[in-house]
Amino acid sequence: MKEMNRGMDIGMNLLQFAPEGWKTVEPGNVCLQYSGRIDHAYEEGPLFVYPCSYVTIRFQGTGCRAVLTNIRVCWDNYIGYLVDGTQYKTLLPADRKPCCLTLAEGLPEREHEIMLFKRMDACHELVFHGFLVEEETVLLPRQPLPERRIEVYGDSVSAGEVAEALDYCGMPDPVHRGQYSNAYYSYAWLTARRLNAQLHDIAQGGIALLDGTGYFGEPDYKGMVSIYDKVEYNPELTPVKPWDFEQYRPQAVIVAIGQNDSFPEDYMAADYSCAKAVRWRQVYGDFLRRLRVLYPEAHIICKTTIMNHHTNWDTSIEEVCRSLEDEKVHYFRYSNNSIGTPGHIRIPEGEKMAEELADYMEKTVFV
Repeated sequence: MKEMNRGMDIGMNLLQFAPEGWKTVEPGNVCLQYSGRIDHAYEEGPLFVYPCSYVTIRFQGTGCRAVLTNIRVCWDNYIGYLVDGTQYKTLLPADRKPCCLTLAEGLPEREHEIMLFKRMDACHELVFHGFLVEEETVLLPRQPLPERRIEVYGDSVSAGEVAEALDYCGMPDPVHRGQYSNAYYSYAWLTARRLNAQLHDIAQGGIALLDGTGYFGEPDYKGMVSIYDKVEYNPELTPVKPWDFEQYRPQAVIVAIGQNDSFPEDYMAADYSCAKAVRWRQVYGDFLRRLRVLYPEAHIICKTTIMNHHTNWDTSIEEVCRSLEDEKVHYFRYSNNSIGTPGHIRIPEGEKMAEELADYMEKTVFV
């Protein structure tokens, strides 16, 4: 707990944020439903790290508020939420102190559902301290999570970065401060919703496979090989902690790495057979073998995205998949793979990706 409290004023009582006539809904209330790779070990409340992580509350009443602490490292940070299916976002403060956000008020006196979800990657983390509702509000039982379970290992595309910049479809990204990033519209979550599946989205903007490459964690760049088994992985925010893989057992694991691996050197494009390219394929194969040990029965789908990159990365991935001779390891390619856009994936582009990927998974995984 001392580690969590470092640099933050979060020694607080949830009740202090409740107006007269309101009551608290503690994070451990059995009526709340959680989804995502979330750290539930802290007394202050669950720590949301990965995009697409969420908590839902169902109630009969007219209003709801949430108490949160934002832990920021870069960008402007936004929290997303759905009220009876209508989506909203709110800019979070950057002061590492609890804040109270009004999610809904003046609702009709009937049943409602609110989902509070993480829109962004580890440019920030989020402590969820609980909900506040009016005293006469009746909490309703949580809905069960879907039986299908998916896990994604990916980069900014899998995290939905810049997805809402709709005027820039097929174009480079606009200048932004994070306001367009929304994991709800990532191909990952779009695919999961199409398949009616749970999702753990282990996605971080800028990440590559190998340490020392890609764009995440400057100057000590970290690759997916260093974060895939963590629940917290950005030491600028909170201490690094391992993940217990027994908490979530996916039937399908999507590995969407290869976009950022060309930085600082696109050796795969320059010489497919060079020593660095050979090593990359060896490490990629080792990574898939680790996933197979963790998930002996899961299907593993290997791919990149429609964002522009050299096709030698895809050729390498396909070669590794074949070499494993595992009938549950698949290589998948989009119809406009590697040539779809020079910028990030906007909502319509993500929807098309999700349509193709979900259709493929219905025929190979969930048959």
